[in-house]
Amino acid sequence: MKNRPDLSTRPWVSLWLLLLSLTWSCKQGTESTASEQDPDLPAHKSWEMVPFVKMDEFNPVLLPGDLTFTCPILGEPVSWEEKDVFNPAALVRDGKVNLLYRAEDSIGSNNGTSRLGLALSEDGLHFDKLPEPVFYPENDSLKPLEWDGGVEDPRIVEDEGGRYIMTYTSYDGTVARLMLATSDDLKNWDKYGRVLRGEFKDTWSKAGAIVGKRQGDKIVASKIAGKYWMYFGDTDLFLASSPDLIHWEPLTENGALKPVMHPRPGYFDSRLVESGPYALLREEGILLLYNGMNLGEGEDRDPNLEPGAYSAGQALFDATDPSRLIDRSESYFMTPEKPYEIEGQIDLVCFIEGMVPFEGKWYLYYGTADSKIAVAVYEE
Repeated sequence: MKNRPDLSTRPWVSLWLLLLSLTWSCKQGTESTASEQDPDLPAHKSWEMVPFVKMDEFNPVLLPGDLTFTCPILGEPVSWEEKDVFNPAALVRDGKVNLLYRAEDSIGSNNGTSRLGLALSEDGLHFDKLPEPVFYPENDSLKPLEWDGGVEDPRIVEDEGGRYIMTYTSYDGTVARLMLATSDDLKNWDKYGRVLRGEFKDTWSKAGAIVGKRQGDKIVASKIAGKYWMYFGDTDLFLASSPDLIHWEPLTENGALKPVMHPRPGYFDSRLVESGPYALLREEGILLLYNGMNLGEGEDRDPNLEPGAYSAGQALFDATDPSRLIDRSESYFMTPEKPYEIEGQIDLVCFIEGMVPFEGKWYLYYGTADSKIAVAVYEE
C-alpha cells in the first residue's frame, strides 16, 4: 500500500500526535466502533455491514518478528519480517483462520522487500506464524517485476474446486502491477504473472478484489452473466471480467480503463478509493468494503479527518451488472484512532484487506500505519 504514484508525505505535528495518543490510551473499555468515536457521523444504511468492533483487548494481533530464511535471490539469510507486517488476506481452512500477511525486511532498497508470510489461529485473535515466508520473489521469469520491491497486499478467494486464487501486487521499484497466483495448500504457488495484458501490461495497477459468495466459512468466486468479475485500482476503481479466473479483460472506454467508482471531494475518500477484501455477493447486491484516503492540507478534503488519513467505507454494486454503482456509504466505518494506527511506517492508516466468516461472526483484518495487523468483528 505504501508504493503509490505522486503520494506526498503526510503532514505531521509531533505535539498533536502525543496528545492524541495519550487521549486514546486513557480511554476505558476493550471495544470501540466508529459510531462511539463520533456520534455526529451520518447514519449507516441498511445494506452496510456495521458496526465492526475493534478488538482492543487483543489488538494488534500480529507484530513484526525475528524470523529468518535464506532468500533465493540474495543467497543469504534474511530477517524477512523484522521491520513491518501489514495488509493481510484471510481465509478459513481446516477450522482455523489463515492469515496471509505482507512482511518487510530492512534491507530492500525500496524501504524493505515485501514477502508473504502465513499465520494460523484457532480463535481468530491469537496467531502462530510459520517460520518462513510462503510467497516471495525468486529467480524465475517474474523476478524483473518483483525484485526488489517484492510481493504485496494479497487478496484471496476459492474456486468451486477448492483452489485458492490470489491477487497480489508486484513492485519493481518503479511500477506496481496487479498479479495473480494459485495454490491448493497456501504454501506451494503457481504464478501467472500480470492480470492486465497488452497495452495495459505496464499500467500502474493494484488491489484485485474478485466477486465471491459465502458458502459456509468459505468465499467462493461466483459468475455473473457467465463471467467472473474483479474490482481493482488505487485511485479510481476499475473492473475486469474473466471466463476462468486466470485470464482477465478490463472494462474500457475509448481505449482507456473505465472507472466504476471515483473519489469524492469533501469526503473521507477524497484522495483515492482502493479495494478492501474480495467483493461479497449478497442479496442486496455486490458489497465492496474499500479503503479511502483523505486529501491533503488546503485541498477539498473531509475537514473532520486529518489530511492523508486512510479510513474504510462500503459500496454497493448491482448484482446483475457489476459496473453499476447503486449506493455508497456517507461516512467511514473505520478510521485511525489508536496509537498503533496513528503512527508507524505511514501515519494515520487503517487499511482493510482480509475478511472471513468465522464462528458466527465476520472477522476483518487490517493493516495499521503499515506496521502491524489488527482485527475488528461484525455480528449479523
